[in-house]
Amino acid sequence: MSATVSFQVPVPHGPGEVTVSYARVGRGEPLVLLHGIGHHRQAWDPVVDILATEREVIAVDLPGFGASPGLPAGLPYDLPTTGAVLGALFEALDLDRPHVAGNSLGGLLALELGRERLVRSVTALSPAGFWSPAERRYAFTVLLGMRGVARRLPPQVVAGLSRTAAGRTALTSTIYARPARRSPDAVVAETRALATATGFTATLRAGTEVRFTDAVAGLPVTVAWGARDRLLVPRQGIRAKRIIPHARLVRLPGCGHVPMNDDPALVARVILDGSR
Repeated sequence: MSATVSFQVPVPHGPGEVTVSYARVGRGEPLVLLHGIGHHRQAWDPVVDILATEREVIAVDLPGFGASPGLPAGLPYDLPTTGAVLGALFEALDLDRPHVAGNSLGGLLALELGRERLVRSVTALSPAGFWSPAERRYAFTVLLGMRGVARRLPPQVVAGLSRTAAGRTALTSTIYARPARRSPDAVVAETRALATATGFTATLRAGTEVRFTDAVAGLPVTVAWGARDRLLVPRQGIRAKRIIPHARLVRLPGCGHVPMNDDPALVARVILDGSR
């Protein structure tokens, strides 16, 4: 069920109110799901019902994405601030060190939350931050191109493209290895989410100098990478393993950058195994 929560976060000129949209379902130990840049919490829909059989699942729209409004003036979209906002969100939702799983930007945020010991386990699917400078420039160029297309295409054109497998491939093949499997309604919704994300530009700008270089000690960490990831190439997973030696590194055969739709059963199993 969709809901919103508002809470105070310190800003330079006084307390600022942050509002976050989320959906909460299932029973068991809490598991927070964090999406990637330009996406929304519905990216997790293919796996939520599976996860909810064993976990209380909280899928979050990050501030400035999906149905969550942007951050208040004075709060940057950088890694420390977003990590602090998510920590405050956990308090507002009465979540005591939940498990967390994230994809892309969400994977990077999940690792940051793990580094800060705010969660009890981390599963990061193709997390950002393990790129070389050239790989980062490539990924950011692709993301800016996707954003430009999403903003230029009239809604009726997006709707028409979404109704055919070829059209869904044209719109989403950068992030899905099996784009034809994505439903037309989902493609329309996520194209609109990319076009209207108020936090996109500031988040991308803040990521220019980001590289994750810290071991995440004292809790279970799983890093999983789609074998057909075209945005953040799979060799970045090897770097992640070197930086976080105790992490479990998992290959996701047949999956792209956003693997939840490509193989829901496999991704759900990886998350559940990583959050024992």
